[in-house]
Amino acid sequence: MEAVLDGIRSAIRAGFAVLVPAGANHNIINTGSVPLKLYTLYAPPNHRDGVIHHNRDEAEADTEHFDGKTTE
Repeated sequence: MEAVLDGIRSAIRAGFAVLVPAGANHNIINTGSVPLKLYTLYAPPNHRDGVIHHNRDEAEADTEHFDGKTTE
């Protein structure tokens, strides 16, 4: 796996945390053959609760943003 932050590539592996500064251009790339599980925490909220994007194309096509509703 790789983390790319503002064009700088860094190798990462299971259990790593990647902190992305506000405004940084970023991407996480799965370079392996096993599906990647990625957990993101960020503020302020942007995506609707419960939304899962299975790939980058789905995420970029989603134009709806956080509606103020949570499941908690």
